[in-house]
Amino acid sequence: MSDVGTICSDLIRIDTTNEGDNRGRGERAAAEYVATVLSDAGVEATILESSRGRSNVVARVRGSSDGDPFLIHGHLDVVPAVAGDWAVHPFSGEIVDGVVWGRGAVDMKGTCAMTLALVRDWAARGVRPSRDVVLAFTADEEATGEYGSYFLARDHAGLFEGVREAISEDGGYCVVHEGKRVYPVAVGEQGMAWMRLTAEGVAQHGSLRAVDNAVAEMCHAMSRLASYEWPIQLTPGVVSMLDGISRALGRPLDLSDLDGEARRLGQVGELFAHVLRNSANVTMLDAGYKVNVIPGSASAQVDGRFLPGSRDEFLATVDSLLGPKVRREFICFEDAPEADPGGPTFDALCASLVAEDPAALPIPYVMSGGTDAKAFNELGIVTYGFAPLALPEGFDYNAMFHGVDERVPVSALEFGVRVLDRFFRP
Repeated sequence: MSDVGTICSDLIRIDTTNEGDNRGRGERAAAEYVATVLSDAGVEATILESSRGRSNVVARVRGSSDGDPFLIHGHLDVVPAVAGDWAVHPFSGEIVDGVVWGRGAVDMKGTCAMTLALVRDWAARGVRPSRDVVLAFTADEEATGEYGSYFLARDHAGLFEGVREAISEDGGYCVVHEGKRVYPVAVGEQGMAWMRLTAEGVAQHGSLRAVDNAVAEMCHAMSRLASYEWPIQLTPGVVSMLDGISRALGRPLDLSDLDGEARRLGQVGELFAHVLRNSANVTMLDAGYKVNVIPGSASAQVDGRFLPGSRDEFLATVDSLLGPKVRREFICFEDAPEADPGGPTFDALCASLVAEDPAALPIPYVMSGGTDAKAFNELGIVTYGFAPLALPEGFDYNAMFHGVDERVPVSALEFGVRVLDRFFRP
């Protein structure tokens, strides 16, 4: 299992930056690398593309029984990184003092490396998982997933026949608080509504009294949206997470001051701080072309996120804040998937963590971000966020996502391979 750090480094050195413009930089090279590692382990892999260079890899590891196959999915693309901002070049994959540095170390080439190392280890030991394991390494997750997970789910659904459950990124990692080792296992994530907004008005000379100023209308709408205080909504997944944190810490949480609790609990508080309520953040504005011309239209883009079960209420609130003069359309809309925090799969994931770290305190977790789980949810596949990492105290895992100096300890990756082996070969 010692090669997981090397595999992670190799993947990081393949620059798969996703600019959202369908260039798919490096995705083909990364897919070919993955396919080669699988082939060397005796697993046949297929590379599938919806557009030139937007490459996905799908494979199936045969299990020792005919139980329902299980899916592991992970993406090969990464968000951009500016080399000058980093202490170590983001695409060097350099290992310094036992830590792998580079864009994708946690999001999520490290997890993909764990999967590949696991399959390679099974081949070396001549063992098989307890059931078939389907592997999907996808393109385009850092944009809309159109060329990756959605392409696979819609055009190649047959490859996932019989699959009902899956694991993927952002869960199973360790957060240390007051000596307690909390492991959040994701059982849901927020829905995503990326919106393009347009206000129409009357184009005029800038010196005239405006009849219908589209820029002003858009600014008023954005101000209402930005200043709105979204109410706390304790969805079932969030309630189970808060209960789990309370049990892990050995004390009740102050439900009347959850924002304060989130601040007081540091990294543990970060687990729930951003999933207590819906959100809609203005991220782009565009209007006009000359200072003395009132333009006839103005546009904006908004990143909206909503909790499971709150889609209709979220959209109704957004529309009321925007007002009748602002038109809304979706750039990307994905509902909020959920998994069962009380079922046998969740229990087995938790047990595999405890088997490798007896001090582990697993809890349910609802993610603030979005993943490829939404696409596979269209096939009826429920995904748990489970990328197990035993991290040292003070290691800010969530800050690594899309952040500067992204990195992961090799020992944490090795731990993850052992945990995955425990889960698939109980």
